[in-house]
Amino acid sequence: MTLYPKLILDALATVRYPGTGKNLVEAGMVDDNIRIEGMKVSFSLLFDKPTDPFIKSVVKASETAIQTYVNKDVEIVGNISVVTKQAPRPEAGKLLPQVKNIIGISSGKGGVGKSTVAANLAVALAQLGYKVGLLDADIFGPSMPKMFQVEDARPVAEQIDGRDLIVPIEKYGVKLLSIGFFVDPEQATLWRGGMASNALKQLIGDANWGDLDYFLIDLPPGTSDIHLTIVQNLAMTGAIVVSTPQEVALADARKGINMFTNDKVNVPILGLVENMAWFTPAELPDNKYYIFGKEGAKKLAEDMNVPLLGQIPLVQSIREGGDEGKPVALNEDSITGRAFIELADRVIQQVDKRNDGMAPTKIVEIK
Repeated sequence: MTLYPKLILDALATVRYPGTGKNLVEAGMVDDNIRIEGMKVSFSLLFDKPTDPFIKSVVKASETAIQTYVNKDVEIVGNISVVTKQAPRPEAGKLLPQVKNIIGISSGKGGVGKSTVAANLAVALAQLGYKVGLLDADIFGPSMPKMFQVEDARPVAEQIDGRDLIVPIEKYGVKLLSIGFFVDPEQATLWRGGMASNALKQLIGDANWGDLDYFLIDLPPGTSDIHLTIVQNLAMTGAIVVSTPQEVALADARKGINMFTNDKVNVPILGLVENMAWFTPAELPDNKYYIFGKEGAKKLAEDMNVPLLGQIPLVQSIREGGDEGKPVALNEDSITGRAFIELADRVIQQVDKRNDGMAPTKIVEIK
């Protein structure tokens, strides 16, 4: 049997691209340069984006179609070449070249107010005049859209240097992206770890974050694939661990610190934040009630030789600000607003110490 290009094209015309419903030939996805040597065939398929979710299935269907409709003995030389019209995403370690400092906000367990601290720290840094971005990396429990009152926002894409990049939502001087903008808030996100990691890579590498002084990442609680994805793809300046003073939270905070300082991860700890350090009722602003224990995180910071960046009180206005989408850090004159401004000042000091003559954390390969 003699092979010629039209036979290959006829076979590929039986394969439909799921994104449009058109067959590959009709959609203009088959490169004209089909190479044939005896029973060996090689050619290229054209896709708009390197992140196209249908690439693998379309390539496999193309191979099957050729061997079914042309000849089962046809040999596809190597893999079918995939060519994308969009410029590829930069390599790990070269992502976010315009960002000066990348900081992860972490906690050993949920419910300690990590996202509240992340949101208010971002706003406080913006209040101090810095260019700030905030990535909600808590894929399975995104809360930033509500905390910034942008739940109905739907980011758009713009083309920059041949790439379609997501434009972050901007509120209170903070550039913000969250998986919450792209999923149904009423439905649970049932994704395996690989899907969550790929979604996170897109929010980082396929977004137009631009020039930033601080890029904060609100990490999921605990330790997971998401944390590994972050340290494998970004040169992090350091991490901040949030905990309450109670023993059960401190035990998990200790594990979180150990994760970042592990030789395979090696991300510096900028400091520890003690959230819900004490309860102060609005009518008795000078009173302190240590509901969750006293100075537990302060003692942990001393034990592990890391800075205590701040102690944030348990105050009703902080909860109300989060629920209403108006972080308390916006009000610099309030007690809680000043607490977050002071936290931001201490974070800046620690970052400056870290950057003084030292390079950012290296990208590591975790096996």
